[in-house]
Amino acid sequence: MIALLQRVSSARVEVGGRITGAIGRGLLMLVCAEPADTEAIADKLVAKVLKLRIFSDEAGKMNRSVADVGGGLLVVSQFTLAADTSGGNRPSFTGAAGPELGRRLYERVLAAARSAHQQVACGEFGADMQVHLINDGPVTIPITLRG
Repeated sequence: MIALLQRVSSARVEVGGRITGAIGRGLLMLVCAEPADTEAIADKLVAKVLKLRIFSDEAGKMNRSVADVGGGLLVVSQFTLAADTSGGNRPSFTGAAGPELGRRLYERVLAAARSAHQQVACGEFGADMQVHLINDGPVTIPITLRG
């Protein structure tokens, strides 16, 4: 699985002018499933994200997790993270999981996050979404996990 984390002061997702998810301070997690991904990889990704120490402590060091700071987690599906731009000017997205597997693993990520973290919001799988965020830092962290 591929994830892109952005530490945010606030973030929200809109679909057709309707807010589907919003958080204050926390992490925006853009996530993309790949064809070989499994539920175990989705669970491992969530565990890693929730423990990743990318929030500042009293000394200004990145030493706290989103759980440590009581932050929110906004999970948004984004198959374009699997873009292959090596051949020409039009990206190929064949590295992304198909819609059925992608939806199943996205829902697994959400379920795992909700069972382990208090504040989880989300986008809408497969929808045309507008994501609004204030990147804090800016801090942007890519994560790729494979079986």
